[in-house]
Amino acid sequence: MVRPPLTPEQIAAGQRLGAALRSARGTRGLAEVAVEAGISPETLRKIEGGRLPSPAFGTVVCLAGVLGIPVTTLAEVWLADSEMLQAS
Repeated sequence: MVRPPLTPEQIAAGQRLGAALRSARGTRGLAEVAVEAGISPETLRKIEGGRLPSPAFGTVVCLAGVLGIPVTTLAEVWLADSEMLQAS
């Protein structure tokens, strides 16, 4: 099954999500947070860098838990400037 390409809006949303996660991580090591969340450091690096703009929901939930961020906050970051948010 081939995934359709991400839209520019989805890419921008992933970049916002990555920046929010990086900011929340603060001075904690990338590898430490990744291991606690059950993902590889490379995966977290890609998410934070916006190169994985649409991570799996479970990954976002685990990162939110490790970083102490409500999942709803991360959803709001991802949806900011989104037509989906404006429609609700």
